Amino acid sequence: MTASYDQYRFYLESLSPESLSDLTSYVVDDVHFKDPFNDVWGLNGMALVFQHMFENVQNIRFDVQDMLAEGQLCFMAWQFEGEINGKLWSFNGTSLIRFADDGRVEEHIDHWDAGQNLYERLPFIGSLIAFLRRRLSAH
Repeated sequence: MTASYDQYRFYLESLSPESLSDLTSYVVDDVHFKDPFNDVWGLNGMALVFQHMFENVQNIRFDVQDMLAEGQLCFMAWQFEGEINGKLWSFNGTSLIRFADDGRVEEHIDHWDAGQNLYERLPFIGSLIAFLRRRLSAH
């Protein structure tokens, strides 16, 4: 299974609009993909999420910084970078990835803080969320 982990990592780190057609080599047809904004089932749903990302974020860079794997489970800690409207957008996250018996991904669940990494950067809403975060913080 080690080869599957490494191949998927390389695919994610080199993901581009052109490589989306190769997704079928890495994930099963009924793959489950989830992140803070999407919860989709199926190869086409996952491809649409990635396609939408490329349409709205430029100069994307995805760097896996650490990876732990055992059996059919893999955990990746990563950094995402891109530009939205000419402004750098960068954040860290993690992915829990479950592989099928054939070595392709059957579940990919991304975890990252959408509030801090996106909403707080928006006009008005960002100020409101930052205020709430300060008010609810223990220190």
